[in-house]
Amino acid sequence: MNKYNYIAIEGVIGAGKTSLCNLLAQRYNAKVVLEEFEENPFLPKFYEDRKHYAFQTQLAFLASRFQQQDKLTSRDLFHEMVISDYIFDKDRIFARLNLEDDELALYDKIYHIMSGIAAKPDLLIYLQSSIDRLLDNIRIRGRSYERDIDPNYLRDLNDAYNHFFHHYDKSPILIINATEIDFVNNDDHLSYIEQTIFNEPLRGNRIYINPR
Repeated sequence: MNKYNYIAIEGVIGAGKTSLCNLLAQRYNAKVVLEEFEENPFLPKFYEDRKHYAFQTQLAFLASRFQQQDKLTSRDLFHEMVISDYIFDKDRIFARLNLEDDELALYDKIYHIMSGIAAKPDLLIYLQSSIDRLLDNIRIRGRSYERDIDPNYLRDLNDAYNHFFHHYDKSPILIINATEIDFVNNDDHLSYIEQTIFNEPLRGNRIYINPR
């Protein structure tokens, strides 16, 4: 019997969280819940003018992520577990990085109401990666609105993610150094991650692995 009902996979833009989510879901008969970033009408505008469109973009993401909470907590007869490529709590990483003080104050009032009833994963997997690897992955997948992403913004975001997940304590967390691995095209790399998650007992609430 699977020891997890809900696994969440996190990482900065380009870390490979959606790819890993889909690969694991295929192998373990899991229901997939993906972040609906393409449905956010403000996201392309945000990458063109962060300051002007940050607040609209953030509220649209907050509403979308909150609406998906039922999918994360509901079980069905056809799937053994749920795997998602985000957690609700990470929304505030972007808010703190992009919003002005008055915008952040209003955002926080809404966020704290919603976060109290957001789903908590049984296991959180955080994919760490270098800026160069993230930029390579973003370039390869070729989304038009990410083409001109500012490397400095990506660096700030990466630092904010590392700080957030270094202090995250709501769920057991598996931190994977994904800079030098390719679990999409290398079955050995994927199998190593699988074995760590499903076949080996995780000793403690914070585990670091550095596969090569």
